[in-house]
Amino acid sequence: MKVALIGLMQSGKSTVLSAISGKEPAAMGSMDIREQMVSVPDDRLDWLMGLYQPKKTVHATVDCMDMPGISFMDEHGRTAARKFFNEVRTVEMFVIVVRAFENPSVPAYRNGVNPARDLEELKTEMLLADLELVMTRIERLKKSVNKPTKTQAREKAELELQLKLQDAIESEKPISSVIENSLQMDLIKPLNFLTLKPIMVVVNIGEDQIGEAIDLGDSGADIEVVPLCASLESELAQLDEVDRAEFMADMGLTEPASKKFIQSCYSTLGLIGFLTVGKDEVRAWPIEKGTSALDAAGKIHSDIKRGFIRAETMAYADLKELGDEKAVKAAGKTRLEGKTYTIQDGDIINFRFNV
Repeated sequence: MKVALIGLMQSGKSTVLSAISGKEPAAMGSMDIREQMVSVPDDRLDWLMGLYQPKKTVHATVDCMDMPGISFMDEHGRTAARKFFNEVRTVEMFVIVVRAFENPSVPAYRNGVNPARDLEELKTEMLLADLELVMTRIERLKKSVNKPTKTQAREKAELELQLKLQDAIESEKPISSVIENSLQMDLIKPLNFLTLKPIMVVVNIGEDQIGEAIDLGDSGADIEVVPLCASLESELAQLDEVDRAEFMADMGLTEPASKKFIQSCYSTLGLIGFLTVGKDEVRAWPIEKGTSALDAAGKIHSDIKRGFIRAETMAYADLKELGDEKAVKAAGKTRLEGKTYTIQDGDIINFRFNV
């Protein structure tokens, strides 16, 4: 899973990444896209490690790309933003970081802290970046669509669709409002439109705002929103487990930023996790909700998918309640599932296969 963090200048975006990764934030004013692998916190793996004592434990990971802070206050800033947008078009989702904290020593974007305004501006600029892509594609299609080629029919269909996309964007409507079926989606999928990606919003709050509701207006409607005090959480990430727990209790925090962040990423992308266990390895595997047992097997290895026989399955909750695999089997809680079985979050699976 690859996620891009984007935000306006002084939003605290790099501090957010530091908070969830435990690594030092990027240098102020850095113009490089920084990539950081973040392990997915999973209490289930912690418990399973104690039960199986494996040689190796493998957490799921999120590949976070930290884009430089963006400014749309002049043409230079807009040009730089377009360049960065094009470099992250292949990510699976965007995390937009907006600033809600007040700090006189950190200049505010456009001379004022306004998270709803900042979110609206970022979403609008992403839509305009997609408009540029649409117009470029229309220009190319108009030059080639009348040439008798094997792809002529497809190009005509795409041109008609791209013209509709242009009309929609210029009318300030989302691209998704034009897409009517999977065939149309297939036509434009290779272009990786920014505004067709799932979006999550992190509101970077001050310590005095913990627990307060943040109004993002219409721009925040139907979007997963995570309030997070990045400066505080970044400090927490540097502490050992005991000190972190005490500090969190003092601040009224129930879970670290990394857990809230990852849970929201999973929710936004519609992901769940299944588990594999044994003395050699305990591992978490992220998959899309609704994935079949056959496709889950392929997530581990193509040979397992090719030679799939059955998925020996038990629920993590049953294993934890009953204590070990023998007790789960004795209670009749293990199942043999076929190729079409839909994987459930927390399933512990041993795939039987023959190649």
